[in-house]
Amino acid sequence: MEATPPSSDPYKFLNITLNSDGSLTRHRDFPKLPPTEQSKDIPLNPNHNTFIRIFKPRNIPPESKLPIIVYFHGGGFIFYSAASAPFHESCTKMADRLQTLILSVEYRLAPEHRLPAAYDDAVEAIFWLRDQARGAINGADCDTWLKDNVDFSKCFLMGSSSGGNIVYNAALRVVDTDLSPVKIQGLIINQAFFGGVEPSDSESRLKDDRICPLTATHLLLSLCLPDGVDRDHVYSNPIKSSGPKEIENMGRFPSTLINGYGGDPLVDRQRHVAEMLKARGVHVETRFDKDGFHACELFDQNKAKALYDAVEAFMKSSSTGPTSNM
Repeated sequence: MEATPPSSDPYKFLNITLNSDGSLTRHRDFPKLPPTEQSKDIPLNPNHNTFIRIFKPRNIPPESKLPIIVYFHGGGFIFYSAASAPFHESCTKMADRLQTLILSVEYRLAPEHRLPAAYDDAVEAIFWLRDQARGAINGADCDTWLKDNVDFSKCFLMGSSSGGNIVYNAALRVVDTDLSPVKIQGLIINQAFFGGVEPSDSESRLKDDRICPLTATHLLLSLCLPDGVDRDHVYSNPIKSSGPKEIENMGRFPSTLINGYGGDPLVDRQRHVAEMLKARGVHVETRFDKDGFHACELFDQNKAKALYDAVEAFMKSSSTGPTSNM
């Protein structure tokens, strides 16, 4: 979302129109970029028009085996694509900077496909990766970029904004599933899009934020959550609504990095989720800058570099630390 003055009309601020059939007309979007020599698209589920855009570094050292990041883009669950210019360019840079193969997932958007559709697509992508890994071992089909270049035992899930929610919820679903030989070593949750009925202190303080004003955040959640539920639903507010199964599963998360910025209205909720996971025994590393705004790393090279540095250090420590709970 671009930095325009907040409006009392969130539809106008987001530049969207809700149609009579429940679909959305999006009047503004980032341009979509085709794959390049460093990237290619692999179909995930043709029935859902989902795919995975794979990014590889430009110069891969001979005989090296790279870690994997399964990446989920942001956009409040209703905007953007793995092919959208900022996310395509960010993944290209991350692949080079981190010497990592990145699998960016094209998931279904709301309100045409309300949650848990995006979470279902994330799990399907993780299972696709598992099947590719098993194919590489058994001599069956496996994408050559994966077969030739990756270490399936060093896998990370990463998401920004709504993509952070996808990482959290996908991890809840697969934590008790046999993914071998894939091992998820860590979760990277960047500026997650958690919400709730009662505003947090940061939401109240920054309710007229130029990027995520509270009225727009509330509208986005109303468009993506299942019909008939409020913002305290577990898909939005795990602090308020996690049941016994979710609480048990979150305690089995691998090491988790949570990143946020002081100028993001959602930062308090991100802090609260970090505290919740720590209370369940998860090894959580937090990085909260005092300044910065929601999605600033897509537009500020210094913020992007700092984030990549933090992700690189986290990946190295997680890959050499104790075996993942997953």
